[in-house]
Amino acid sequence: MRAVVLDAPGPPEALQLRDLPVPTPHPGQVLIRVKAFGLNRSELHTRLGLADGVTFPRVLGIEAVGVVAACPGGEFAEGQQVAAMMGGMGRTYDGGYAEYTCVPVGQVIPFESSLDWATLGGVPEMLQTANGSLTIGLDAQPGQAILIRGGTSSVGMATAILAKRRGMTVLSTTRNPAKAAALTRAGVDHVIIDNGEVADQVRAIVDGGVHAALELIGTPTLPDTLRATRVHGVVCFTGMLSNEWTVEHFYPIDYLPRGVRLAAYGGDASDLSADVLQDFLDAVAAGEATVPVHRVFTLDQVPEAHTYMESGAATGKLVVTT
Repeated sequence: MRAVVLDAPGPPEALQLRDLPVPTPHPGQVLIRVKAFGLNRSELHTRLGLADGVTFPRVLGIEAVGVVAACPGGEFAEGQQVAAMMGGMGRTYDGGYAEYTCVPVGQVIPFESSLDWATLGGVPEMLQTANGSLTIGLDAQPGQAILIRGGTSSVGMATAILAKRRGMTVLSTTRNPAKAAALTRAGVDHVIIDNGEVADQVRAIVDGGVHAALELIGTPTLPDTLRATRVHGVVCFTGMLSNEWTVEHFYPIDYLPRGVRLAAYGGDASDLSADVLQDFLDAVAAGEATVPVHRVFTLDQVPEAHTYMESGAATGKLVVTT
C-alpha cells in the first residue's frame, strides 16, 4: 500500500510517500481501506515535533473514512462504511495517511451514506470536536448567543452550522475580511473582524455578552474572549490555532472575569455516537447542513496540503482522497 511516512519532525517535505506492507489486523482491530481523511492541526503539531508521546517513523493522521477490509472479531462486516479517529491514531500507532489503516474496534464508528468520499472525509474529527465542544464543553442551549473565536477554521465553521441547527445566534470572528462571506454562507449571524480585541464589538451586539464562547485561537485571545462573555456564561477552550497553549503565571481571580466559567474540551471517538454522525450525514444529504470542505488533495499531495494548512489560507476543512 501507499502511505505517507514521517521519519522525524521537520518541514512539509519530511512527509514521504512510500510503499509499506498492508497491516494485518488482530482480534479487537479493524483493517480499513481508506477512501479519504481530513487534515488536522494536531498533525501539524506532530510534524513540527510539538506533540507528546509520538514515536518515529510514523504514518500520521488522526482520522479516516473508508470501508472495512477485515475485522477478525466480527464486530464490523467487510465492506461496511466506517469512520475512525483519535485514540492514538497517527501518534502511538500508524494513522490515516495511507491506503489502509488498522485501528482498535473502539475507535471505529459505522455509517451509511451516498455522499462522495471527499465530503465524508471532512466530517469525523471536525464533527466530533464541534459537537463535543457545544454539548460537553458549553452545554449550549437554543436561544443562546455563541461567539466562535477562530471562525474560519474547519471546527469553527462546523460549530456555526451545528449552533444554527440548535437555534442559537452565532457570532464568529475572522482576521481576514475576505473570508467574511464564507462565514455568512455557513449561517453566521454576525461576522466580527478580529484585530485581537473583540469583546466591545460582541457586547455591542449582545447586551451583557454572549452566553457561550468557543476559543479556537488559543491563549493569546482567551482573556478577550472571556471578557466578551456574560456573568454565568461559559468559555470552552478547544483549539490552539496560534500554537500557544499555556498561560504563564496564571492567577485565577485576576485572569477570570467575575462569574464567567472556563471549561475545556479535548474529546475522543467515544464522544461521537453513530447516531449523531448518521444524523449529520443525513442532514447534509438532505441539504439541511453542509460540510465546509475548502480544498481536496490526493495522497501524493500531502506535503503540499500541509504547506497550505500551515499558511492559514483555508476557510474550512482540507481533505485528502486516496
